[in-house]
Amino acid sequence: MGSYLLRRLLIVLPSLLGISVVLFTVLALAPGDPFEELANNPNVPAEVKMALRKAFGLDDPVWQRYFRWLWAMLHGDWGFSFISRVDVDKLILGRVPVTLAVIGASQVLALAVALPVGIISAMRPYSWFDRIASTLAFIGFSLPTFFTGLLLILLFSIKLDWLPFVYRADIAATGWHWWWAHIQQAIMPVMVLGLFQGASWTRYVRSAMLDVIRLDHVTTARSKGLSERVIVMKHVVRNALIPVVTLVALQLPAIFGGAIVTEQIFRIPGIGSLLIDAILRNDTPVIMAVTFVFACLVLIFNLLADLIYGWLDPRISYR
Repeated sequence: MGSYLLRRLLIVLPSLLGISVVLFTVLALAPGDPFEELANNPNVPAEVKMALRKAFGLDDPVWQRYFRWLWAMLHGDWGFSFISRVDVDKLILGRVPVTLAVIGASQVLALAVALPVGIISAMRPYSWFDRIASTLAFIGFSLPTFFTGLLLILLFSIKLDWLPFVYRADIAATGWHWWWAHIQQAIMPVMVLGLFQGASWTRYVRSAMLDVIRLDHVTTARSKGLSERVIVMKHVVRNALIPVVTLVALQLPAIFGGAIVTEQIFRIPGIGSLLIDAILRNDTPVIMAVTFVFACLVLIFNLLADLIYGWLDPRISYR
């Protein structure tokens, strides 16, 4: 296991370096100027804009700017936001709790729906439960999140007036009232994302279960007289979850990246809305930090998925 982790880390490091080079080069060569508002403001002299560009090194060659950024990142300096006028790490850390709470809860809801429904559907193929679950799953992942989000806003916020449709992070209440206010405003975005993701994962779980349940070792287990519960949980589910783990591991970094569309609909002050705002205002330090961390999380979760494979399937060995 130790040698396997070492080999994977030796692959991850150059991968991260290559990703950072591509990201930084693309952002550096992209059109736009973070100080365009100052340039169009007649009250701001041109010398001020030139001094700012020199202070941030925007007129230096791309390779010099990249190595300066890389050296700063290695020392824990994520840069300075051109627009918000604060350090990028503080700006991102201020959005992380909201993103983790809302997007993380939606992923937990998706797994809580997909695993039992997918397993039961596979154990009872073409039954009424399977047909109803499959129909709802097809409807669930066929409808885009912006459509279902607007439907929930029309129903629960405008017509019934049960839930707020604008997410507020600065709630003045304290104690239980503070928790209840956050739960109320998180219900709709969690439902939209969780049910959309759960509908897609349900189909994957069902398909993986049906592939495993027909294998010879499952038939052998039945011939030995093992109970159906033991066969399903020990011999079917563990093997069927291997492709599902890959799917979930690739999508878990979205917890940090946020659901951009849903955050825009419900005005959630999370990482996704921060990234959109940075792109629209050409705030390259923020864009670079968010996308680079997202790439790091993708590689880390891929490594975790490979480690989980060995626990799910004893036939897999790390050499």
